Amino acid sequence: MNRRRFLATSALAVGSLHTAFADEGVMPGLDGAVAWLNSAPLSTKSLRGKVVLVNFWTYSCINSLRPLPFLKAWAAKYREAGLVVIGVHTPEFDFEKQHLNVGRAVRDLKIAYPVAVDSNQRVWREFNNEYWPAFYFIDGKGRISAHRFGEGDYAEFERIIRTLLEQNGAAIGAIDSPLVSASGVEVPASRDVESQETYIGYRRAEHFDSPGQIVRDSKRTYSAPVRQRLNRWGLAGEWDVGEERAMLASAPGGITFRFHSRDLHLVMGAAYTDKPVRFKVTLDGNEPGADCGTDSGPDGSGVVGVPRLYQLIREKGVVMDRTFQIEFLDAGVETFVFTFG
Repeated sequence: MNRRRFLATSALAVGSLHTAFADEGVMPGLDGAVAWLNSAPLSTKSLRGKVVLVNFWTYSCINSLRPLPFLKAWAAKYREAGLVVIGVHTPEFDFEKQHLNVGRAVRDLKIAYPVAVDSNQRVWREFNNEYWPAFYFIDGKGRISAHRFGEGDYAEFERIIRTLLEQNGAAIGAIDSPLVSASGVEVPASRDVESQETYIGYRRAEHFDSPGQIVRDSKRTYSAPVRQRLNRWGLAGEWDVGEERAMLASAPGGITFRFHSRDLHLVMGAAYTDKPVRFKVTLDGNEPGADCGTDSGPDGSGVVGVPRLYQLIREKGVVMDRTFQIEFLDAGVETFVFTFG
C-alpha cells in the first residue's frame, strides 16, 4: 500500500466551478470501518440525498490536523443545508490503530462530526486513496464530483461544497465564510519552511548524521553529530531503533536536528503508559523562551505521555537555521517522525 502524506495541494479533479462537475463514480462503501465515533454507523444508503465531504486523516499527522478548523466550521455551518462531513481515520503508525487512542484524540481535538475508525485500511482501499489529507466531495445522488489532496485552498473547498448543496436544492444565500479560529498545531503552516518530515524508524529514515550506521532492532549507544548540517539529525545515548520508531533504552538520551521552519513537531509517546517521560529542549544550546511550543515550556521542559504529535518549537521572530536538541530524562520514550510548519 502506497500511503503518503501530502503537503501541498494538487490540481482539482474538476474544471471551473461554473461548469458541470466530473463524474468520478459512485461513492464507495464505509462498511470497512471497525467503529464509529460521534455517530451511529453511516452507509451510502443512509447518506443518499445528502452532500458528503469525506476526509481521510490520521491524528498524529500535522497535515491532517491543520485542516480541522475548516472542517469543523463547515460541518456546523452547512449541517441544516444538507452537508455531512465524515472523517475517515486511517492510521499511519501502529498506535493509531488503537480505538482508545483515536477516541481520545477526537475528544481532545473537539471534533463533533462523525468519524469512521478505519484501523484495517479497508475504507482507504475502497476509495483507492493514497494520501493524508484527502478530501472527496459527493453529491446528493451519491456520486463523487471532485477530490482534492493536501492542505490549503479552503475557499475553493467551500465553493465546491456550496455548489453541490445548491445543485441539491439547498438555498444557502450569499457567501458568508465561517469564522475559523485556529490555535496550537492547527494554525496554518508558515511560508518559510525548508525542512520536511523526517522519519526516525529505519523503514523510512533519511539524513541520519550521527557517526556510524543505524543498527536495526537492537540496542546501540549513539553519539550526536560533531558538526550539525541543515536537515540532518542524530541520536545520543542508548537507543533501540525499530521499523517505525526509536525507543530510548536507558536515560539520559537525546535527539538533535538542524532545521529551518517556524514550527518543529515530534510524534512520540511513552512506551509504558504508567511512566511518563520528562524532557528538556534547547534552541542553539539555549532555553527556547518565547519560541517554545504548546507542549514545551519557556525553560524547554515538558512531559511525554500518550502517543501523539507534540509541538516543541514555534518561533516568534525571523525564521532561520536553528539547532534543536531534546534530552529525555527518563527511558521508555518512543519517537517516530519530525514534522514542520
